[in-house]
Amino acid sequence: MANLSFYEFFCGGGMARAGLGEGWTCLFANDFDAKKGRAYAANWGAAALKVGDVAKLSTRDLPGAPDLVWASFPCQDLSLAGVGAGLDGARSGAFWPFWRLMRHLGAERRAPRAIVLENVCGALTAHGGADFAAIANAIVAAGYRIGALVIDAAHFLPQSRPRLFIVAVAADLVIPAVCLAERPESIWTPPALRAAHERLAREAANCWLWLSLPSPPQRNQSLANLLDDNLSGAEWHTAAQTQRLVSLMSPLQRAKLSTAQASGTPQVGAIFRRTRADAKGVRRQHAEVRFDNLAGCLRTPAGGSSRQIIVVAHSDEVRSRLLSGREAARLMGLPDDYKLPERSNDALHLVGDGVAVPVVRHLADHLLAPLLRQDNRQALQAAE
Repeated sequence: MANLSFYEFFCGGGMARAGLGEGWTCLFANDFDAKKGRAYAANWGAAALKVGDVAKLSTRDLPGAPDLVWASFPCQDLSLAGVGAGLDGARSGAFWPFWRLMRHLGAERRAPRAIVLENVCGALTAHGGADFAAIANAIVAAGYRIGALVIDAAHFLPQSRPRLFIVAVAADLVIPAVCLAERPESIWTPPALRAAHERLAREAANCWLWLSLPSPPQRNQSLANLLDDNLSGAEWHTAAQTQRLVSLMSPLQRAKLSTAQASGTPQVGAIFRRTRADAKGVRRQHAEVRFDNLAGCLRTPAGGSSRQIIVVAHSDEVRSRLLSGREAARLMGLPDDYKLPERSNDALHLVGDGVAVPVVRHLADHLLAPLLRQDNRQALQAAE
């Protein structure tokens, strides 16, 4: 059976490509960041890669007619941690020149039969839902139907990472019944997504699809499973550094730490430092800890404050250290033979901006491949 083909925009280190896996051929990949481009080339080769601004691309740069286009467009302006500029922002606004390319491919009769847009869940509520509605309107105007799913990487990996996946399906494409649901499935369709759907204009709402995925198998990994104290960049903090972290905890967070210490066995957890306004409006740094066998959502390092911290609590002892780049890669589902940048911050930036590999694989195996291969069979039968 012939491979399905795809383009990968905002490709980073090629984590969507890793998730699609065998059975898929990359025709084109693009990212603005030269460091990420080097990581992509190190792992996948540079033959399909073009590093540069998506706004400066034209369809002359895009070979063939892909079955699928994957675009994990920048989330900074849509994230709860961002400044709220939405699709008008300098980063997340890169969606529009990308979409211009999709429209031009359609005019050249080379439009992909399916497009996946991946972003943070804040895209559902940015500007009161106007940004999500704008994306939906653009998709429908280009001749596609639209559906969306929210998938948390925690179903597959020990990392809490809910992400929005918007799926555009060509209006004339035959959709297998197994890919559709009669009503929204609660595991993939949280209230925020249902509310965003209800706010859509009539034309977009009329083209909406409730998509279906099987429930994933039970996750068998915990945060502790993926840690390795022998990794470079994973040096333990001094006692004073650890105590400084503890001093940033609220009484509730310290109680969590005390409960872990009293459990009788070493407990592995994760700490994030966050800046919050206190009762007087003064912004102060706080440390939040969790011991639920999950890491918090990986982020890109910004001045060190957003780097995740590993903590081990046992009896009277508490130890802490920064998460290493390799451990972060494991938390995204990348194998240990995936080549990371040498600098820890570069590695953390690469994987923190990426998409969880097994989430892509679940989508590919249970939605994208059945959808596109079904259409291939229909086309072949019609030709006969």
